[in-house]
Amino acid sequence: MPRRPIDITIPDLRDTRAVVTGASDGMGLGMAIRLAAAGAQVVLPVRNPRKGEAALTKIRQHAPDADVSLRSLDLSSLASVAALGKTLLEEGQPIHLLLNNAGVMTPPERQATVDGFELQFGTNHLGHFALAAHLLPLLRAGQARVTSQVSIAANQHAINWDDLNWERSYNGRKPTASRRSPSDSSLWNSTGVARQVVGASPVISPTPGSLLRACSRPAPRSAGTRTPCWFA
Repeated sequence: MPRRPIDITIPDLRDTRAVVTGASDGMGLGMAIRLAAAGAQVVLPVRNPRKGEAALTKIRQHAPDADVSLRSLDLSSLASVAALGKTLLEEGQPIHLLLNNAGVMTPPERQATVDGFELQFGTNHLGHFALAAHLLPLLRAGQARVTSQVSIAANQHAINWDDLNWERSYNGRKPTASRRSPSDSSLWNSTGVARQVVGASPVISPTPGSLLRACSRPAPRSAGTRTPCWFA
């Protein structure tokens, strides 16, 4: 049965600043397009400048007057997260919406961030948590609404407290599920931020269900080994 298109009315968002991670393609790009079309000032922190520029072009095709710009961010590096936080703090503009959408999923073999954390744990959870912490003054100033995207795969697994960094029992899909779990780390991330953002609207940890995106397609191979899929 064909799916009916869903059209959600978005209010006038002029004078609203939104930061959307993982907006260079997929669902994040779709959200950025809708926000920009509603008049929001949209900031896209991206890992890949080329993909970021392509996203800006696509957004402006839908919203020619869009106020949209790129910043550099690699969520797998806490130094990169801190640098973005410093940049936005220096800009001094309150943030009204923070959409934690970026992530990485299913490396077939365990990989680590530059800081030594399992790649999915370090990126999807710790990276976004650190970003929100750096941005707290701006989130408070904007009485921000914060959302952290989660995965329907979270129903399959939970946090492995006995091997939190997946050093002994790595399975590519288990960290993806547990690190983007609505009942576990992503929700804790959001609720932890909510406690700190005085006057903030309730945070949301939504799951879109199953959908086609770049990470739904067969993963590319490098030297005969599947590579992790980034939506960042």
